[in-house]
Amino acid sequence: MSNPLLPVEKQFYAYNQHDLTAFVANFSDSFIAYRMPSTTPSLVGKQQLTDFYRTQRFNIPALRAELISRSVLGNKVFDLERIHGLSDEPIESMAVFEVNDGLITTAWFYFK
Repeated sequence: MSNPLLPVEKQFYAYNQHDLTAFVANFSDSFIAYRMPSTTPSLVGKQQLTDFYRTQRFNIPALRAELISRSVLGNKVFDLERIHGLSDEPIESMAVFEVNDGLITTAWFYFK
């Protein structure tokens, strides 16, 4: 079993660098994201992920994530983050990443 921390750490670093290519390299082609509490996926596939971060996130110069804590349970990584640059005040978020075969396959995002 590969270390689930590796792709999560790499995507976190790439996120803060606004490096789209390095960021999406850590996600599977069949990646699915959920913005909880909705059970309908918010993003399906690496192409949607790429398009979203190109047009809705990495085009914001002030965007950055601050890691508050990180825990691992099996193949899941739990990141408590503070997101800066999306609004006047930082946004608290819990991101849960499921990692399989060295890539992030699913993510659940919870916002305060």
